[in-house]
Amino acid sequence: METILSLHGINQFDKEKTTINITDLYMKKVLVIGSGGREHAIVDALSRSPKVGKIFCAPGNAGIAEQAQNVAIKETDVVALKSFALENAIDLTVVGPEVALAAGIVDEFRAAGLSIFGHTKQAAQIESSKEFAKKLMQKYDIPTARYKSFSNYEEAKAYVFSQPLPAVLKYDGLAAGKGVVIAETLEQADEALRDMLLDDCFGQGCVVVEEFLEGPEFSFLCFVCGESLYPMPLSQDHKRAYDGDKGPNTGGMGAYTCLPFITEEDWTYAFDKIMKPTAKAMQSEGLPLTGVLYGGLMKTANGIKVIEFNARFGDPETEVVLPLLQSDIYDVFYSIAENKSIENIEWEDAATIGVVLASKGYPGSYDKGFEIAGLENVDAKIYHMGTSIKDDSIVTSGGRVMIVVSKAPTLLEAHAKVMKEVPKIKCDNLFYRSDIGHKAF
Repeated sequence: METILSLHGINQFDKEKTTINITDLYMKKVLVIGSGGREHAIVDALSRSPKVGKIFCAPGNAGIAEQAQNVAIKETDVVALKSFALENAIDLTVVGPEVALAAGIVDEFRAAGLSIFGHTKQAAQIESSKEFAKKLMQKYDIPTARYKSFSNYEEAKAYVFSQPLPAVLKYDGLAAGKGVVIAETLEQADEALRDMLLDDCFGQGCVVVEEFLEGPEFSFLCFVCGESLYPMPLSQDHKRAYDGDKGPNTGGMGAYTCLPFITEEDWTYAFDKIMKPTAKAMQSEGLPLTGVLYGGLMKTANGIKVIEFNARFGDPETEVVLPLLQSDIYDVFYSIAENKSIENIEWEDAATIGVVLASKGYPGSYDKGFEIAGLENVDAKIYHMGTSIKDDSIVTSGGRVMIVVSKAPTLLEAHAKVMKEVPKIKCDNLFYRSDIGHKAF
C-alpha cells in the first residue's frame, strides 16, 4: 500500500509530491547475534514475520546472507555490537550463542536503552557455571545427579578413583561443548582431570564430578520471562559422530522432534517439577530469566533428571523446533525482551528431522575451503552452520557445515524425506549420519 504523506516538511500539496510506502514506516529492524545453524534458523523464522523489514546478523555466514545482511562483528565484541545497534536504530536484538551472554551483551544493551532478547550475564551462569547450576538445583530440590566439585587435581583424582566407573567429569565454565567427559577407564578420567585442572585446556576453573546416569536424553526448551514459561516442542539430538551412536562426541550430528518415549506424564513432570521450579528459583535468587531456558534432561529408571541447563537455544535443536512455530516470533522475542506477557504460542502438529553435514575429521582437525554444490536441488530447509563465500561459491569453513531439515506428518515420513534430499548436496569433504531419529523408530 502506497500513500502520499506530509512528513517533516514534506507538504502533501507540494507540486512535486513524495511517494512513501507506508508499511516501511512500521517495519522493524532486527539484529541477530551469531554465525551458526541456530542463528540461521532464527533469521529464517524472523523473515516470516510481517512486522520485520530488515534483518542484520553479526557475524553471520554464507547461508544467512541470503536472508539477512551480515555484519563483520564478532559475537563477543559487545562494544562494537552496541554501537552498531545504536547507529542503525535496531528495534530488537536476539542473542544466539552463550559466549555473547557470558560476555554481558544483554547488560550492556539494556543500559544503553536497547531492546534485547537474552539473559543477563549473572542469569546466564545457569549455563556458564556448572557449579552454579548444581548448587541451584540442590538448594531448590530440582532432580539431578549427585555431585562434588574440585579445584585441586589430587583431591579430584582421589575421589574419582574411589567411585565406580564410568565417571562424569564437567569443566565448570564454557568449553564450546567439549567440557564434558564420560570416562570409561581410570586412565581416561586422569587424562581429563589433567586437561581441566593442570593444563587449563579450557581456562582456569573447577571440575564437577557427577554420578553416571543412564536413560534416553531429550531437550526441553522454553521461552521464559521471569516465572512465565512457554514450552517448545521436545527434541532429541545425536551427539556421537557416526551411525549407531559410535565415535567421539560432537556438538550434535542431527536432531528430531516427536519423541515417542516421552509420555504425557513424563512431559508434565518435566515441566512442573524441573522447568517451572528452575525459572522460579532464578527469580528468587534475583536473577530472572528473559530468553530461552534449555533443559538437557534424561529419563532414568528413577525418574527424569537434569543433565545440564543451557541459557539459550540449542544447536541443532533450534533447527528442528523453529520450523514448527506458527506464531509470529518477533512478537515472542519482543514481548520477553520488554517483560510483557504473551497470550499463547502456537506450534504445528508435525514431525521434523535434521541431518548435519560435517567436515571429514570433525570433531577433530579438519580442512576448510571445499566447494559445496547442489543446494538448489534440495527440497528441504537448509540451515548453514559453517560456510563462507569464496570466488562466488559457497565453501566449507567449519566443523559442522550445514543441516538439512524435513517436515512431515510423521517421523518416519520426515526421515524418508530428509534422507532423499541430503545426497543431493555435493562436496568432497562432508559426511553425515543416516540414522538420525533411530532411537524413536
